Amino acid sequence: MTATTEVSDTPVIKPGGAKEVRRAFSSRTASILIIVLTILWTIPTFGVFVTSFRPGHDVANSGWWEFFVHPKATWENYHTVLFVGGSGVTGGIIPYLVNSLVITIPATLISLTIAAMAAYCIAWIRFRGSDSIFFFIFALQVVPLQMSLIPLQRFYNLGAHIGTVPIFPALHLGQHHPIVQIWISHTMFALPLAVFLLHNFIAQLPRDLMEAARVDGANHFRIFRTIVLPLITPALASFAIFEFLWVWNDLLVALTFGGYNVKSTPVTARLQQMIGQYGANWQLLTAGAFVAIIIPLIVFFALQRFFVRGLLAGSVKG
Repeated sequence: MTATTEVSDTPVIKPGGAKEVRRAFSSRTASILIIVLTILWTIPTFGVFVTSFRPGHDVANSGWWEFFVHPKATWENYHTVLFVGGSGVTGGIIPYLVNSLVITIPATLISLTIAAMAAYCIAWIRFRGSDSIFFFIFALQVVPLQMSLIPLQRFYNLGAHIGTVPIFPALHLGQHHPIVQIWISHTMFALPLAVFLLHNFIAQLPRDLMEAARVDGANHFRIFRTIVLPLITPALASFAIFEFLWVWNDLLVALTFGGYNVKSTPVTARLQQMIGQYGANWQLLTAGAFVAIIIPLIVFFALQRFFVRGLLAGSVKG
């Protein structure tokens, strides 16, 4: 009789490893370094904040630090950005904040939904070529986003052909549904990184838990819905923050696929219009920047606890 020993896939981690990591990052040197980096990162942001309250003439003729020598503040910049416009552009940015929400929320949710299901399939449903598919998806990250914009735009509006044979019909999304093609584009650009990150997180889930669910008769969809999704909530929240910020701050994709259509122009494109042809209205840009970051800040602080858990999950145990 031959005795067999089952080898666990879970890596053996030295007891107290988490305490050692916390001790290393809690040293006095690390604290001083973090404080210095935080100050250096905050100074430009503080300068932009001060500039947003300065009159245009002062902004054009002196640095923001001069505000503390000759203080002169005004709310005119924020009033112009919110309700008036600037540089020949009429109307404030509030409707364009709504456009950014309409673009960002579906693009984030669609990419997360598809990526989570794809990552589960590759991690726990073994089939021929699953590893090759995973490495192919990961390799798509090396393709520069800028190279695919014009081919995608032609694909949306003209379809795909081999010679004279149509392979995919022309959808003319740019004429009728510009926001839809922005959603699709952001989803495609986000999927390689999202699948890669979520796959690594899902693959670390306990194998015994999955096998017990299968023994109880649960199919893959039920396992994914009732077991996997609750366990990967921190990872989903972490990537949701990154994707939300990326789509919210995007200008290139929005201009390529949405143009300057009033119904599809995001807040970033509106701010670019307000600054003027020669970039003279810096005071409007700084005020608009702080108006535009309010919603991302709300999202970040709402998901912050999940974000920290998602970054630290699986790193150390003990």
